[in-house]
Amino acid sequence: MTSIARSSISLVCSSSPRRLAAIVPLHRSSGLSTSQAKRRASTANLVRPGEVWGGAISEKVGSAPLDWKSLGFEYVPTKSHIRFTWKNGEWNTGHTFRDPYLPVHMLANVFHYGQALFEGFKGFHTKQGDVCLFADRLSWARMNHGCRRFRIPEVPVQVWDRAVHDAVKDNVAYVPPHGTNGALYVRPFIFGSGPRLGLGPSPEYTFVVFVNPVGSYYKNEEGAMQALDGLVNDSYDRAAPLGCGDCKAAGNYAADLESMYTSKRKGYPISLYLDAVERRYIEEFNTSNFVAITKDGKYITPDAPRSVLNSNTNKVLLQLADDMSIPVERRRIDFEAEVDTFAEVGAVGTAVVVTPIRSLTRGDRTWHFQEPQVLRQLRNRVRAIQNGEVKDPHGWMRRVQLEDAPPQSFLSVYPGL
Repeated sequence: MTSIARSSISLVCSSSPRRLAAIVPLHRSSGLSTSQAKRRASTANLVRPGEVWGGAISEKVGSAPLDWKSLGFEYVPTKSHIRFTWKNGEWNTGHTFRDPYLPVHMLANVFHYGQALFEGFKGFHTKQGDVCLFADRLSWARMNHGCRRFRIPEVPVQVWDRAVHDAVKDNVAYVPPHGTNGALYVRPFIFGSGPRLGLGPSPEYTFVVFVNPVGSYYKNEEGAMQALDGLVNDSYDRAAPLGCGDCKAAGNYAADLESMYTSKRKGYPISLYLDAVERRYIEEFNTSNFVAITKDGKYITPDAPRSVLNSNTNKVLLQLADDMSIPVERRRIDFEAEVDTFAEVGAVGTAVVVTPIRSLTRGDRTWHFQEPQVLRQLRNRVRAIQNGEVKDPHGWMRRVQLEDAPPQSFLSVYPGL
């Protein structure tokens, strides 16, 4: 072998141990017979020899062994998550972790005093072949609003971007391919992880981003909008008028569990909260904002700044409705006085975009609504933007840079294989 060839091999070995490890014969250390090792190698996605010589080796969108069209909204183990820690007044540099478990002190504030916020948005494999995040900066702003309310240090945009992009990039194999009706759900969350015996802010905070491939939240036909029957909730309050209902706080959702299961036991998969003072004005559904299209063609949604979550999806829909010259009104909505004026009703949120509400029942009265037409148009518009099928006029989509810097090329006396 010439000195040039030996030099080439030495450079590749020193710079790319992971690549070469991928093509080491499996039977050397696995205890398998040669024939078993060959069978396993044929299905192990090993590197082609030609890729060793300066070629980039990366996981591809949708390469995880999943049935993409059968995804629901359940936990799917993925490759990794990203974790940052705040302590002594500053954020650390962040790390990638494979283990899905977090080591947390037993006196962490999250367990005793509920210092915890979370967010949720989606990433999509677009028609153009890119992986893009939808409206993630709206989630960043909302999380920091909650941080201020809960005395948690705000997440700098640089930390947010690094955590989100690294989580998506490292788990790109779990991004559902374009055309499968799926998405990569991205869940950032932050909590008080330091020990605190008495009530007060935590001395330490942990910010995590993990991802999960998802399909439809409510099981239905591919791409269909499944209409639900709802129950008006007169036995529980979701949030106080001057409380923290406008924050995506973990405790708000824990407080909803009994109400949600009570409604489901009565045969209603979703329930609607009214205001906590008069039980008169509409607030929101269990996990979604309320919207209605009135019989005279208006898009209306409640205005309750401290007790209704500031839904990012609702913001998007309001903007698209305005683009379509649909009159929009964010105001107090008197349920009994106005319910007969509703043509369409929907529950809107990240998981579903829009879920049509077929009926609402309060006591012994039930109101039925039309098949969604305007809401379907709005929902289809959102989905088209998310999938890269139409232009994004408001800059909601942010592309994830999946490619690293071009790898260094090495000279070789051997021709390409």
